Amino acid sequence: MESNKIKFIDLFAGLGGIRLGFENVFKGLGHETECVMTSEIKPYAVKTLKHNFKHDFLAGDIFEIRNEFIPDFDFLLGGFPCQPFSSGGKRQGFLDTRGTLFFEIERILRDKRPYGFILENVEGLVKHDLENKNDEIGRTLATILHTLENDLGYNVSWRVFDSIEFGLPQSRKRIFIVGTKDQKVELIGNEPKFAKLESILENGLEPLKSDFVDKLLSHFEIEDLYGKSIKDKRGGDNNIHSWDIGIKGEVTDEQCKLLNKLFKERRKKQWAIEIGIDWMDGMALTLEQINTFIDKPKSELKSMLDDLVKKGYLKFEHPKKLVKEQTPNGVKTYRDYDTTKPKGYNIVTGKLSFEINKILDPNDIAPTLVATDVSRLAVPDGNGLRRLTIREGLRLFGYPEWYEIPTKEYDAFDLLGNTVAVPVVEFVTSRIAEVMSSESLNYLITKETPVCAS
Repeated sequence: MESNKIKFIDLFAGLGGIRLGFENVFKGLGHETECVMTSEIKPYAVKTLKHNFKHDFLAGDIFEIRNEFIPDFDFLLGGFPCQPFSSGGKRQGFLDTRGTLFFEIERILRDKRPYGFILENVEGLVKHDLENKNDEIGRTLATILHTLENDLGYNVSWRVFDSIEFGLPQSRKRIFIVGTKDQKVELIGNEPKFAKLESILENGLEPLKSDFVDKLLSHFEIEDLYGKSIKDKRGGDNNIHSWDIGIKGEVTDEQCKLLNKLFKERRKKQWAIEIGIDWMDGMALTLEQINTFIDKPKSELKSMLDDLVKKGYLKFEHPKKLVKEQTPNGVKTYRDYDTTKPKGYNIVTGKLSFEINKILDPNDIAPTLVATDVSRLAVPDGNGLRRLTIREGLRLFGYPEWYEIPTKEYDAFDLLGNTVAVPVVEFVTSRIAEVMSSESLNYLITKETPVCAS
């Protein structure tokens, strides 16, 4: 730390959220900071980093950066890629190439020996690759902690934080792993504060205009859409189904009641026993079976059902049986139609590409923003619906108003879906700063001040 200057490197930088929170805290304490190296491979992330920060050394793929090319630094910041440990990915951990990126962090820490580090990842890292179901942590995190503590000699602590407790209207749980040469950092003491989604929303923007939105608004008042999901895979009071808004064609009230009843009944195990198949979550039921819970003349009921098949809400198919097939790699299990059983009616629940799959409630919070889903979220604005804006996305993560993402909207939300909550980083950094203060900035003094002979 030269002349009270704290130098750091920012790996897997993304939008630079960890850097931003880190610099905010130390600058507030009167320390000058300098990012001596940034590593990022996504072109639109690099463009955004250049737009918002000063860079002396902006590098690409971490695998290609040799230790001797990295300037000396005091802190390593790294939100290393989370897909190997995320419930949204294949969860292969260190078997996944991206999982080995942690060992690039180890390689740099081992060679450069900085004062400390801040690492961030998804909550799924905590119990990834559990040896026993009651274990507090899985083998992946245990390996990381052992490497940092026993192999590299750092005082390490970790904790999962939820951004909802830091004044952001989004629940986003992430693990932070920190270490210093002085002492273990206690990652406690945050006083929770909460905010509603309305606190970050803009108003009076252009609404969406499409047949889908028109159908939605013709069946529901804006306030009745707050917090609703639009999908045919699940039921519940907060779900709107395609037949509720006539996406594939208008249905009568009686047909709508029939579909809602069939939606639930087709999941009951009693039908699997009666049909003679292994139970599955959603089975084709015959006209006779449906007639036991829909009290109508059989001919009228069949006419209603066949009309719904024609419109695409139902399909007329054989029930599916569970098939187990021996392969060179073991037993393969799958479902196939059992043509020995009579055909029945089943809900069409395939992945439906609704242009909106959830309307956010201004009086509640946003779900965890995921890059692949954010484009199909909508917010109420006046008497209409619209997409989340990039500015609103930035506010959901605590980025300042001056920060800009000069890219396509799709790329911007891809970056936001993988970024950090800045206020959480600020809290974590403040706890590190307190350790340094309690040690009278021991590292700064011993590193930079020569020992005088008595």
